Amino acid sequence: MQAFDEASKSTLRTVFRTRRRLAFDAEPSLQGRIRDQARQELRRRYQQGELQQSVGLYWPLAGEVDLTPLRLELLNELGLNTALPVADGQGGMTYRHWTAAPLTKDGCGIPAPLDQPTLSAEHLSLLLVPALSVDRMGIRLGYGGGYYDRLRCREIWRGVPALVVLPGACVSVQPLPSDSWDRPFQGWLSENGFQQTLY
Repeated sequence: MQAFDEASKSTLRTVFRTRRRLAFDAEPSLQGRIRDQARQELRRRYQQGELQQSVGLYWPLAGEVDLTPLRLELLNELGLNTALPVADGQGGMTYRHWTAAPLTKDGCGIPAPLDQPTLSAEHLSLLLVPALSVDRMGIRLGYGGGYYDRLRCREIWRGVPALVVLPGACVSVQPLPSDSWDRPFQGWLSENGFQQTLY
């Protein structure tokens, strides 16, 4: 299938941001349905022994799927810790343990556990990452900051499984434009459950 050759990434960001908003507007329960599917996938991976360390979540920006209720659920039900990304505002990002302590805005103005020590890749079993879109090969369309790309390009982080979280309406059947530094994601989570990428 032909890729979005003529469409710039900025145009695609507008297209998929609108598509995401329309999907949530059309179905008020969509947020909860996606969160339920994420919850089920995490339990499945835990039962299969795939979640031995922390799970990387994210603090939702406007329009993103809110997974924050999973922090206490994973801790109380499965004994799993969670982590949040911390961006420095200069293109760098790390993960830190997410506790009950108040969060502070990071270098991008997003709430983050700045008072916690930085976690290395071996302390994370899975990353759940927001996106505007993802294609069937696992190429993610984000907001253009490159924070997740830079992190996942580092050799030590390449072995950490990562899934995109978004509405099914934002999964692109056409290949998204990609750059040499783009690392495909292993799959995505939507209201239709977990889908593995084709790469």
